[in-house]
Amino acid sequence: MSILIKNGRVITASDDCQADIFIENETIRAIGKDLDMVADETIDASGKLVFPGCIDPHVHLDMPFMGTYSSDDYETGTRAALFGGTTSVIEFILQTQGDTLHNALKTWQEKSIPKAVGDFGYHMAVTDFNDDVAKEVVQMIEEEGISSFKTFMAYKGALMIDDGQMVQLMKVVKKHGGIVTVHATNGDMIDSLISKNLEAGNTKPLYHYLSQPEVTEAEASGRFCDMLNYTGCPGYIVHMTCEGALNAVRKRTQRNQKVFVETCTQYLMIDASLYEQEDGAKWVMSPPLREKKDQEALWSGINQGIVQVVGTDHCPFTLEQKAMGKDNFAKIPNGHPAIEHRIEFMYSEGVRKGKISLNKFVEVCSTNAAKIFGMYPKKGAIGIGSDADIVIFDPNKEHTISVDTHHMNCDYSGYEGWKVTGKTETVLLRGKVAISNNECHLNPGDGKFIPRGKSSMVI
Repeated sequence: MSILIKNGRVITASDDCQADIFIENETIRAIGKDLDMVADETIDASGKLVFPGCIDPHVHLDMPFMGTYSSDDYETGTRAALFGGTTSVIEFILQTQGDTLHNALKTWQEKSIPKAVGDFGYHMAVTDFNDDVAKEVVQMIEEEGISSFKTFMAYKGALMIDDGQMVQLMKVVKKHGGIVTVHATNGDMIDSLISKNLEAGNTKPLYHYLSQPEVTEAEASGRFCDMLNYTGCPGYIVHMTCEGALNAVRKRTQRNQKVFVETCTQYLMIDASLYEQEDGAKWVMSPPLREKKDQEALWSGINQGIVQVVGTDHCPFTLEQKAMGKDNFAKIPNGHPAIEHRIEFMYSEGVRKGKISLNKFVEVCSTNAAKIFGMYPKKGAIGIGSDADIVIFDPNKEHTISVDTHHMNCDYSGYEGWKVTGKTETVLLRGKVAISNNECHLNPGDGKFIPRGKSSMVI
């Protein structure tokens, strides 16, 4: 099977040019001006942007949390991602405390391999580190193609590991070429504030936000950086939300330290005032939404190169599930639906409004994640031999975000009525047309696991 994409404006993390792209089987075979090649199918991309399939390195599909499961599984979640232009996701395997990493891997393989419509990889969340788990960490990197390890500095008793375990994990991961990622918030402080608020009868969603002040994230981010500096391990802070945490990383650059940082579209676009609404539970997530000054800081961090990746932390729950916490904010399942609209939001709110360049847009939505997590140049690139994961994007199409038109398995949108300019039109996954004419042409099981290489501090 061969496809020729003609007349598009090709955008990568470094290039911006008019070019044709010839695809044969699963990979890109030629790129050039006015390619004279015969293909089984020709797609005219005149007036459109053509860029690498995007990568969301932070999603939670069919994830057990707070007595329920996130409402998108691998089928609905990866399909919705494709509709938005995200061709690959990295999801989080959660080790059960007291159990093995291999057992957790087997559970997630059973969830993902038969159902995935788009391509996927795994982060391994280490929630119980000991000598036996240390040996498994090495096996994950060397044998299973899983080179990133998620840690939690919050959720004590379920997901959190202590600083001693964190340092020992970092030493093992560094030795074998992996990377440690972190949910960086001060769990002890948050737990205390939650208890105090509930004791005072403060049960509404607003107190979810007030129980996680900026200092809890800033302190934990700095502490994580210090442990990385001590061990020499590569590190990555997920879903950064605020200026204080960003400044904690900025401060560490003064000693020539490099720490990778991810933020998410919600932290760039919406703010904590939503928690005062009657339906504030829709936006309960951790860390919570912050203030408008934090949005400005994060956009600046992207342009300054301190924030390298924009993901989603996609973790949807239905309104019925959210109602589990109607009388107690601490029982509201944390997360919201986001996987489908990241690319359109980053283009409309970022590129169109002059906050980031087109090249930066591709860099933070695709290429940097591929480089940091050992997938580049197979993923995250338009280059000879790269997987033919390609998005054809209409930069002028105006549309409105709504639960009525999204493809995520969630009965609300956190952005209902939001007007957007720019829409994903056609998506190719490994040389096959995955999305066209607002239809998905792939099936469950068509998505493939992405075994990842080792990590590097240089991208």
